[in-house]
Amino acid sequence: MAQHDFTSRVVWTGNQGAGTAHYKAYDRTWNVETPGKPVIHCSNDPLLGGDPTLHNPEDMLISALSACHMLWYLHLASDAGIAVTAYRDDPVGHGESAPSGAGRFLAATLSPQITVPVGTDLARADAIHHEIGKVCFVARSVNFPVSYEASYLFVG
Repeated sequence: MAQHDFTSRVVWTGNQGAGTAHYKAYDRTWNVETPGKPVIHCSNDPLLGGDPTLHNPEDMLISALSACHMLWYLHLASDAGIAVTAYRDDPVGHGESAPSGAGRFLAATLSPQITVPVGTDLARADAIHHEIGKVCFVARSVNFPVSYEASYLFVG
């Protein structure tokens, strides 16, 4: 097995002058600053007082899961001779939070809408989703179940 390192830089931007002197003295904001890539401005979950206009860790995890699934789907569809012409997903992460604030994902549902040419074997196109969990880096790394509710549109 080949090993890989993935790097990132997370920089807290929420010091309002007193650092973490007390709980309300600082913002829960930070930047993801990966060299050579656009900065991603982030905050914590709005349920915990975060900025709802910024990405939070939960957004990023469910988006990474969906994107990894999509990229593998496109690859495996191509290998299977299925010409995908559009792909869109509206993933949902199902979570729970304890009174202490501790939270976790219980499950995720991916709902890709995939456009394929008329005459595509939809049984084969749909079966690809179940192969992805064996190869997707992110799906193989999460400890909650991931389900798929794909729909297909025909073009041409």
